[in-house]
Amino acid sequence: MHSLILKQREVDIFEKFTSNKGNIGQYMKQAHGYFAFPKLEGEIGARMKFRGKEVLTWSLNNYIGLANHPEVRKADAQAAADWGLAYPMGARMMSGQTDYHEALERDLAAFVNKEDAFLLNFGYQGMVSIIDAICGRNDVIVYDSEAHACILDGVRLHMGKRFVFPHNDITNLRKQLERATKLAEKQGGGILVITEGVFGMSGDLGKLDEIAALKKEFSFRLLVDDAHGFGTMGATGAGSPEHFGVQDEVDILFCTFAKSMASIGAFVASSRDVCNYLRYNMRSQTFAKSLPMPLVIGAQKRLELLKNSPELREKLWTIVNALQGGLKAAGFDLGRTNTPVTPVYMKGGVVEATNVVVDLRENYGIFCSVVVYPVIPKGEIILRLIPTATHSLQDVEYTIKAFSEVREKLANGEYGGTEVKQMGAL
Repeated sequence: MHSLILKQREVDIFEKFTSNKGNIGQYMKQAHGYFAFPKLEGEIGARMKFRGKEVLTWSLNNYIGLANHPEVRKADAQAAADWGLAYPMGARMMSGQTDYHEALERDLAAFVNKEDAFLLNFGYQGMVSIIDAICGRNDVIVYDSEAHACILDGVRLHMGKRFVFPHNDITNLRKQLERATKLAEKQGGGILVITEGVFGMSGDLGKLDEIAALKKEFSFRLLVDDAHGFGTMGATGAGSPEHFGVQDEVDILFCTFAKSMASIGAFVASSRDVCNYLRYNMRSQTFAKSLPMPLVIGAQKRLELLKNSPELREKLWTIVNALQGGLKAAGFDLGRTNTPVTPVYMKGGVVEATNVVVDLRENYGIFCSVVVYPVIPKGEIILRLIPTATHSLQDVEYTIKAFSEVREKLANGEYGGTEVKQMGAL
């Protein structure tokens, strides 16, 4: 009898927690498989298939087109044939270290002009663990309010004090640094400022030059998440710090392979002392299996192309400039973006947003991501486009025309009502 009661209690607890799926999850029945967890099929590129139909795809973080680059595909396949997916077996500290892992770290460090680099299994997990490893309870964190979720989750793990400044507000950052300095001096700790090179939702650059300039007034270390900047920004593609000319002022640089390199993994670059500290103290790496050899060798080939094929990045920026310039000329609001990330702002509620997306996908053959409340304020819609080197100028022209027609329909109230009308046949 007791075991039956215990079992029922467990069921009740489970139902309690799963019945409330959160602000986005509450729409699961209506959204799953279409707006959330959609399935894009076929070869990765500008055109793929969604629910059996070809769509022009603007939602893949494949900035310079390496996902299906023939040299990348060949290197990936050969590495898998040579090594399999298991080797090396175990965490790097115990049994997962290889010459290939070390060589990739050296090459990554040299590319971003840092003394050393430490290879990470995943970007999100890596950033959380970096913050956890380098900050003690007496240290103070100061971070941008629009920082990525991986930064916010890392900051939440911090047992000490943290201050947030409004996005890119340098005046307010100075005030937070004044507060942080008093507290750090009192506690005998240090200060870590965290921001992003490119903010992935709005597309604007973090003010790395202005933040770095504050080092003349305050003592702090600067950690930059450059997930979207690595491979796209700077004269050589080394990232946002290179774009601003402040590589030496960024103490810890974090970059992921999931964007420009179209793969899995990440790295953190800094001084040799900091990287060695992280090697021995990052729990997400110490207690996790080493990055498999095909991903390491594949990353080496991708890095080689980043360095030696500037025409790929030039093609990306040709598409970026055409898309953003054309949308602005057509009267669209792109917010404050000054990077490849292209958010298109419109007015409307959740119903209007979903109807817009369905119309774009079903009738125009355009697949892009949509952002609505509660991620952004009520009454706002963001259609987020990610241009890549695999897109064409014809793709750009078609998309601008389609968006113009959709905007007119939105203004005429054709997407209004209380339900998603076009979903009936889906």
